[in-house]
Amino acid sequence: MRFLYSHRTRSADGQYVHIRALTEALMARGHEVMFAGPGGDGKKKSLGVGARGGLKKALPGALYECAEYGYSFPAFRRLMAIARAGAPDVIYERYNLFYHAGVWAKRRLGLPLILEINAPLVDERARHGGLALESLARRSERAIWRAADMTLPVTEALADHVRAAGVPDDRIAVIQNGVGADFLAERDPRPIRERYGLGGKIVLGFAGFVRDWHRLDRVIRFIAAADRDDLHLLLVGDGPERAALERLADELGIADRVSVTGVVQRDVVADYVAAFDIALQPAATDYASPLKLFEYMALGKAILAPAQSNIMEVLSDRKNALLFDAADGGAFNGALARLVDDAELRAELGAAARASLEHADYTWAGNAARVETIAENLIGKKP
Repeated sequence: MRFLYSHRTRSADGQYVHIRALTEALMARGHEVMFAGPGGDGKKKSLGVGARGGLKKALPGALYECAEYGYSFPAFRRLMAIARAGAPDVIYERYNLFYHAGVWAKRRLGLPLILEINAPLVDERARHGGLALESLARRSERAIWRAADMTLPVTEALADHVRAAGVPDDRIAVIQNGVGADFLAERDPRPIRERYGLGGKIVLGFAGFVRDWHRLDRVIRFIAAADRDDLHLLLVGDGPERAALERLADELGIADRVSVTGVVQRDVVADYVAAFDIALQPAATDYASPLKLFEYMALGKAILAPAQSNIMEVLSDRKNALLFDAADGGAFNGALARLVDDAELRAELGAAARASLEHADYTWAGNAARVETIAENLIGKKP
């Protein structure tokens, strides 16, 4: 099949990782993918933490949101030009707020539209970034979701948002995030442990973009309170919270027990995660499918995560992870202390996590197969 992949993603972060991983998996199955987005040739690029929000900061909120909607017009023209040249069988779009190009192209071309949904962006932006035109944004989001022939929310928790917008169950298929073959291969933890002086340490690890809501400050405070020289926090990544965390570690006198790698490229992230003894997800939004969880599972790590519905779609307490009550201030420390003190439990949970991932096939190859089946069914329904 020929997929026309429509997106509005410029960033080189987890969004890009998802785009690249899924499209590569589709191509590995013999499908052609035509990219229609910023820099839309689908070429690989380096991950990074760049400056964001230049136009958003420069414009009043309402004007910026109108510009977002306006972007749909040139994007639609680009989609149509690529479609005329490449004759796609299906449009696959990564949902973005005010981005109507895929819906318009679907109607003009008479093609099925598969819409991948990673977040309820109206709620997210209203809560964190602010929306000047919230009523318009909600109408826009509902219209895009309802117009899709199939929506792919990444969790059941997110699917509830899609249902609430009026999308029927027969047009909702939950597809969690996954991992590639690089995370499934055996990795030697020794080179990274040696590089950061982690011999004989119990490594508490976190991989990803470091934001304040991840609550990694709790890990630093835990290490300080435990007063154990064998605990070390390894943060694999970068982000806006890095400086604050390093400052806190310095204030608490444990700067030598915290290492931050900075941005690490995707082809070597697994080497770093392999060095973890305990893999941390201290907090998560209530609808997300965190990429890091599947990476932790693939590498057989003992996972500590909050006991909330979207996380429990994948993990079960004391079966393939240790989960804690996020509303209980002491639960995180208690669960982490248990993992620190019990190497046998860490090994059991890590092995079970890997087995769970393999059983459910939380891989990009598996996701591509699921998308392929959905696309075949939608194409078969065309009049």
